[in-house]
Amino acid sequence: MAKIKLTKNELKKQKDDLKRFKRYLPTLQLKKQQLQVEIRQVEQKQEEKRAVQEQIKQSLDTWIAVFGEPVDLSALVQIDSVQTESGNIAGVDIPIFTGLTYKKISYDLFETPLWVDEGLEQFKSILAIDVEVEILNEQVKRLSDELRTTSQRVNLFEKVKIPEAQENIRTINIYLGDQQTAAVVRGKIAKNKVVKEVAE
Repeated sequence: MAKIKLTKNELKKQKDDLKRFKRYLPTLQLKKQQLQVEIRQVEQKQEEKRAVQEQIKQSLDTWIAVFGEPVDLSALVQIDSVQTESGNIAGVDIPIFTGLTYKKISYDLFETPLWVDEGLEQFKSILAIDVEVEILNEQVKRLSDELRTTSQRVNLFEKVKIPEAQENIRTINIYLGDQQTAAVVRGKIAKNKVVKEVAE
């Protein structure tokens, strides 16, 4: 603990600091709770997206199996660009998925099976979910980083700053009280000397 001045000015400063810490702490605790809730919601969204993706994959696999003609759909679909916009949760900037554009890849309609067109749409859905899950991962990472920082601040205020300010106030009050008592005692001693001198 840093050495403090045992003065009335320092006492006022410590009381102001304590008041400020106690005012900011609830805000930090609220932000921490909000971040925890948001992280849980994003993780829930990820699970839902993966479940949808798995259903699409199964239906696509069934479809391909029925027609029995293996076609590499990944060669026919390539992502051109990913569109995102910026969002803000509890003061944290996060990317939000808005869509994908695909490169135009032509293929011979006579050489490919009839189901390929529908299969490509399904495959695009799978790719879009992959990209969206990646963006959700980035959201979780950013929110988790902010949660860690906020938790550290909450702990700093709760376990260090507030107790330290309270202890400093107590120490200064004791010192100032002792000084005041000593001043009263000195005053009484001086008064007794004056009374004795006047009496003599």
